[in-house]
Amino acid sequence: MSLRKKRKKRRTGLGITALMVLLICGIVVYKRQELSKSNVRIEAKIKELQEDIKDAEEEAKDIKKKKAYVQTQEFIEEMAREKLGLVYKDEIIFKSED
Repeated sequence: MSLRKKRKKRRTGLGITALMVLLICGIVVYKRQELSKSNVRIEAKIKELQEDIKDAEEEAKDIKKKKAYVQTQEFIEEMAREKLGLVYKDEIIFKSED
């Protein structure tokens, strides 16, 4: 082979190698941007879910308080008066004529 052919082959090989390196770098940069966007969405979802967990914990506390209140004598008397219209023997009931 002549010297010119060797140089031409070498340039072609270097050109192809440079093109491949640039192509790989482009793909890496593109994928990194996609991952960054995905990371932002995931972090937002995590924050949203943490808020949901806090809300659920507060609701669970409220339910426990209500459960404890439902088991008290005060609640039983209140429901008996409101729902069933019951009163103690020594109580006097006044009704309006409306």
